[in-house]
Amino acid sequence: MTTPIDIVRAHYAASAQGHLDEMMAHVSPQVRWTEMAGFPCAGTWIGPQAVVDNVFAVLGRDWVGYRFELESLIDGGMHVVGIGSYQGTYRATGKAMQARVVHVWTLQDQQIVAFEQFTDTHLVHRAMR
Repeated sequence: MTTPIDIVRAHYAASAQGHLDEMMAHVSPQVRWTEMAGFPCAGTWIGPQAVVDNVFAVLGRDWVGYRFELESLIDGGMHVVGIGSYQGTYRATGKAMQARVVHVWTLQDQQIVAFEQFTDTHLVHRAMR
C-alpha cells in the first residue's frame, strides 16, 4: 500500500525531473493548494488545473532554473511536511534567489487534498526588484 509520505516523495521526485503529469497524479480534483501571501503565486487554488495554471506555469514562465531542493520529510501520518529551499533566477531582473521553505501536505484516501507553503517572501521579492 502506498503511504502518504510515499505519495509526497513521488511528487518531489517528479518535480525534480520536470514531470508535471506525475507531479499531479495523486492530487485530488478538489485540492486546496495555498501559496503564501507575498509569494509571486499567492493565493489558494482549487483543483489541479488551477494549481498548474496559477503556480507551476507562472513559475516556469517567470523564473529560470526554478526548483525546490528537498532536505527532509516528516511523516505525520495523513500530514507530511517537506523542508528544503527554493532556488532560481528571476527572468525580468536576472537576479538569483534562494529561500528556505516548508510545505505542509494533507492526504486522504491516497490523494493530496491540501497543500500549504511557508517561505521567506522577502528573499523572493529581493530577486524580483
